[in-house]
Amino acid sequence: MTPKRQPESNQAPVVQRIRIRYAKRGPLRFTSHRDFARAFERGVQRAGVPIAYSQGFTPHPRISYASAAPTGTASEAEYLEIGLRAPVDPQDLVKALDAALSPGLDVLDAVEARGGSLADRIDASHWRIELPGVAPEALDRAVAAFEAADEVLVTRLTKQGNRTFDARVAVTRITVAAPPSVGDAGTCAILDLVVRQVTPTVRPDDVLSGLRVVADLELPVPPRAIRLAQGSLTAQGELVDPLLADRDGAASGASPA
Repeated sequence: MTPKRQPESNQAPVVQRIRIRYAKRGPLRFTSHRDFARAFERGVQRAGVPIAYSQGFTPHPRISYASAAPTGTASEAEYLEIGLRAPVDPQDLVKALDAALSPGLDVLDAVEARGGSLADRIDASHWRIELPGVAPEALDRAVAAFEAADEVLVTRLTKQGNRTFDARVAVTRITVAAPPSVGDAGTCAILDLVVRQVTPTVRPDDVLSGLRVVADLELPVPPRAIRLAQGSLTAQGELVDPLLADRDGAASGASPA
């Protein structure tokens, strides 16, 4: 995809919507959502993507984000949707955007939206949390105490001050991943976690705070959290890829919404 000359009006109607999966890796996990949004908009311009804009005195690119990961956490499954004023091939778009963004902000997949809401297809996240310096046996005990509790109250500092809420209610799966890594860096327990979206949002660090509440689990060094997947949670506890319905619609010849 090569850069294109901007039309006289960038407020042309949306003729195609593309849903994109991207990753935040390495040092780029410390990029805030606002900084990523700026970087993505610059990448869109560099790649010559025919992005559509909102109307009014201050037009904005038609980009909507779904459930961004907290700053400081890595992710293999972030999602957004863009509206375009000219159709493009989704796979060409992946290559163009990935080349235009900094390494570590990596575009992984794209599909044409076939109806429905992207946000409505995401109600849970799968996390892997590495805990350097924590013995797996200690994490096992803390997880057992967390699962046995009916309620685990934690407190988080927000813009409105301290807020106390239940971290247990959102957790649908919490296990100690095996085998733990042992080597020159020492012991590192690994927590496998599936968390539903609730209000207020329960983040990985809230669950770690909960483990400290129920079992005095202390972390000698900062944890390393990575979101592995997002999607809708089935009755069997599996996550359904939010782009799957769009792929199925394309395969069956469904028309774009």
